[in-house]
Amino acid sequence: MDLKVVIRSETDADVSVITKVTVAAFKTLEISNHTEQFIIAALRVARALTISLVAEVDGRVIGHVAFSPLIMSDGTRNWYGLGPVSVLPEYQRQGIGKALIREGLSRLKDMNAQGCCVVGHPDYYRQFGFENMPGIVHDGVPQEVFFSLSFHGYTPQGTVTFHEGFKADG
Repeated sequence: MDLKVVIRSETDADVSVITKVTVAAFKTLEISNHTEQFIIAALRVARALTISLVAEVDGRVIGHVAFSPLIMSDGTRNWYGLGPVSVLPEYQRQGIGKALIREGLSRLKDMNAQGCCVVGHPDYYRQFGFENMPGIVHDGVPQEVFFSLSFHGYTPQGTVTFHEGFKADG
């Protein structure tokens, strides 16, 4: 399928459809706690959605990605967390999630971010340059699914804390 996908910043009119896309994207995912839509809402309320992008096909929102600030225990600033990233099931495995992530990472670099962290599938996130970095941990998360990407070669040391919004559960 050759889709014409438009990636743009979210608008207020997208909020409810982003929730629907997120719920649908994670509905059958066994490793999910099914709280992703609450996380996005909490980040939005806290004004912590540094970058929030949607993917559209024919004017219909079919995907979303969020980036929010995180805290490094060593005091390093300007690092961000990636996620959640959501694509409607019927549009998955067509490169839409990748396009959203690439655009978000590009925008982070444009705003002089230092790096980005994500919890996710190793085979998927390594293709963007994410790697397991010794010295950076996220408490309670196995190191093999926690990834970092430094934009300028500097690797912080210590514990990463994602925004409080990631604790939202409804």
